Amino acid sequence: MRWLRRCSTSYCRVWDADPYLPAPFGAGPGGPDAEADGGRGLFLVCHYAYAWGGHPVGNGKLLWFEPAAARPADGWAVAA
Repeated sequence: MRWLRRCSTSYCRVWDADPYLPAPFGAGPGGPDAEADGGRGLFLVCHYAYAWGGHPVGNGKLLWFEPAAARPADGWAVAA
């Protein structure tokens, strides 16, 4: 995980060796299944990030998110 800052915006990038991009699930009223093996991290990102995304990189993928709290008060930011 790597935190970066560009102009007035902070964001986080995470790389892993799995080439498959995640699909959010558990976004409904009850949240993710408590017995599920995964999905909680992306569930939190979907709820607390202003923006997020990802793309394949080499033998894996790079995911990124911008925390909503990192946005300037007027909502303006320079695109990364």
